[in-house]
Amino acid sequence: MKSSSKIVLLFTLFFICNVNTFAKSNETWDKLKLVKDVMEIIELCYIAETKPEDLAVGAVKGVVAALKDPYCQYMEEKEYEKFKNELEGYYVGIGLFSEVQNDRLVVIVPVPGTPAYKAGILPKDIIIKIDGKSTKGMPYSEAVSLMRGKAGKKVKLTIVRSDVLNPMEFNLVRKKIKSETMVAKMLDNGIAYVKLMMFNAQSADDIKKALTDYRKQGMKSLILDLRDNLGGLIDPAINIASMFIKEKKLAVSIKGRTTEFKKEYFTSGNGEFSDLEFIILINEYSASASEVLSGAMQDYKRALIMGCNTFGKGVIMNPIPLPNGAALVLTTARYYLPSGRSINRSDDKDSKNGITPDVEVEVSKEDEERLYMQERLISMNDKYQKATSAKNKHQRSAVDKEKKVEDKVLNKAIEIIKENKIVEKIASSKATEIIKENKTVEKTELSQPYKKKK
Repeated sequence: MKSSSKIVLLFTLFFICNVNTFAKSNETWDKLKLVKDVMEIIELCYIAETKPEDLAVGAVKGVVAALKDPYCQYMEEKEYEKFKNELEGYYVGIGLFSEVQNDRLVVIVPVPGTPAYKAGILPKDIIIKIDGKSTKGMPYSEAVSLMRGKAGKKVKLTIVRSDVLNPMEFNLVRKKIKSETMVAKMLDNGIAYVKLMMFNAQSADDIKKALTDYRKQGMKSLILDLRDNLGGLIDPAINIASMFIKEKKLAVSIKGRTTEFKKEYFTSGNGEFSDLEFIILINEYSASASEVLSGAMQDYKRALIMGCNTFGKGVIMNPIPLPNGAALVLTTARYYLPSGRSINRSDDKDSKNGITPDVEVEVSKEDEERLYMQERLISMNDKYQKATSAKNKHQRSAVDKEKKVEDKVLNKAIEIIKENKIVEKIASSKATEIIKENKTVEKTELSQPYKKKK
């Protein structure tokens, strides 16, 4: 097949959605001919040799960029596979968290039970080579990509350790590793704390298991932390909402251009924890499924929402698989909360983004960033210490006490719970007025605050 024919074939992929082919207008095919002509001219006249496949992918990405939608993208095969794996709740690799510090790739912590952990890799080890390739100046994304790969395949790390004279070599076999997307623990006064980093296929089951265990331990209230949670799958968000609402109620609806992208999602009616008071923490990096869950709970006055306005990503990104193994990710619909509110930032330019909290707590951007890193270090250090032997249990804290940043939002939430003011704060919320302005559902359904069962 000639190069130009391959290019035309690649461009026809834009008109394929699963097995349905969109109408091919004369105008569209005229434009494709123009692209074909340009490709052939470049192939013949450009000073350097080019690969038609590379040019075609570049042109495809250019077409997607012309949509001027920041969420749309063309994912090549490897990137799409990684995307699917993460949504399923796992990845294939060696199981360690690392970051670039002063141009060096430093191990933060190996995940307990993984190849890196079992091989004896330790926090603060410096990875100087991956399969013989120097990591000096290497972008973090490239380092992660090199450590990941196919299950059963080997990867060699060359590591420098502070108390070892010579570099150490570790030959590790990659395996499927469950993504850690949740941190949960019991605080004082019967308060359960759950931090959810993303919504994947395991999220709802993980939260249900944790809350079931904590109920046996005397859980009286819950803080669900969705700060910095950029979203993920919608079904886990609906399943989590179902845990806190006894009746079958509309959780969210989606509306797109075609009937294929119009749907209503309802809670299951199970309501295993419908008698539990809880607070949801949000910030400007809470997006998509995070906003659906917190918005639905706010509409039904089921939880107190605290923090600052969310990101405002109220659109559905639909990955459309292509025959070459890649995928076209397109914005296909918008989310609408039970009250009829759209949470998308572009729908009302005069309003604040996303979900407006019931209780606003201001945090500086600098403190937000420091808190994010602090929480990550503490949670990973906790996991490491729990899995190590007794001799390591007194290991120094991941964050020095004098350098810790106060978590004002979390502390405020704990204070409200201790003062037994969740219901009072929900009832007096300014966000209530925003909800009441919508008439798409009966106001009585959304305006009755949660009342704890006696």
